[in-house]
Amino acid sequence: MRPLKLILTACGCPGASTLIRMLKQNGEREVKIIGTDMSLEAVGRYLCDGFYKVPSGTSPEYIPAMMDLVEKEKPDLIFPESSNEVLTLARSKKEFEEIGTSVVVSSPESIELANNKYLMYEAVKKGSGIDLPTYHSASNLDDFLEAADKLGYPDSPIVFKPHFGKGSRGVRIIDPRANRLHQLMEEKPTNKFMSLDEFTEIFRGLADEDFPNLLVMEYLEGMEKTADTIAMDGRELLTTIKTVERARWGVIVEGELVQDDSLVSQSREILRSIPLSYCVNIQFIADKLIEINPRVSTFIYQNDLIAPYLAVKLALGEITEEDVKAYRSKIDYGRRMIRYMDQLFHKKEERVL
Repeated sequence: MRPLKLILTACGCPGASTLIRMLKQNGEREVKIIGTDMSLEAVGRYLCDGFYKVPSGTSPEYIPAMMDLVEKEKPDLIFPESSNEVLTLARSKKEFEEIGTSVVVSSPESIELANNKYLMYEAVKKGSGIDLPTYHSASNLDDFLEAADKLGYPDSPIVFKPHFGKGSRGVRIIDPRANRLHQLMEEKPTNKFMSLDEFTEIFRGLADEDFPNLLVMEYLEGMEKTADTIAMDGRELLTTIKTVERARWGVIVEGELVQDDSLVSQSREILRSIPLSYCVNIQFIADKLIEINPRVSTFIYQNDLIAPYLAVKLALGEITEEDVKAYRSKIDYGRRMIRYMDQLFHKKEERVL
């Protein structure tokens, strides 16, 4: 097959090193990867075939910088890894396609729905019959306290998160049963628990226009699982389910591929409500939808099933939707993954070890 060149954005993110390796080890063809990132010390800089520092995906300078890069490198496609870039790139997808570069993203409308956690729930509630957590939206402190009361607090713990969030930022659990001494002395300073008094102290007196829009929802206890799906305009093509048995820095570090037909069915219904394309990550706790990431996430890879590479081929029109579906029979249930820390050394912008 002909060689490919692609731009991989956010090449310093936690899953980038594995994704780069698997795209290159696809078993079919040479893939040349040009990495981009906001940081000059992104690990992907030293693993890719080329690298460019770019502005934030939310910056007005981002698209002009990416257009210049595409004009220079002439890649076959752009493969974004960051939530901050997918919407920006989706809004400019047509301009990139006009100069010969595909972009592996969903429609802007679907991404906007998926990224807003409250509107995401509203769309899924309207468009499917799946069981959702009980939730409310709060735009001021009174709304928040009323929502907490409706959810049964203090008899039941609650969770809140921003309508728009990334990497567990702004997510906290309010549980009066939590042992604050144990959290302080025994747990790493990454736990998500806080008290209602702490929350009220932070937001008391804040003007309504300064209060963040928050999703307030029931606290779910149970196994966390994620569905990693390849889709096209809301049509589910291939879904693998993995357990999230341990996480660090907001990303999975231990998990296993499991067969869960119920979550595959839920994922199919969710995508009918929010018609996303290519790589989609759907998170569940106790078999209830928590959030959707309309981008590539952590896969449990196989030599004969590299889902991001299938998304690349689908975007380029090299395979059909039926071809992707055929990979369902290859899923290696019981395969486990662990994420570990490694080191890379460089000097004067060149890798030395």
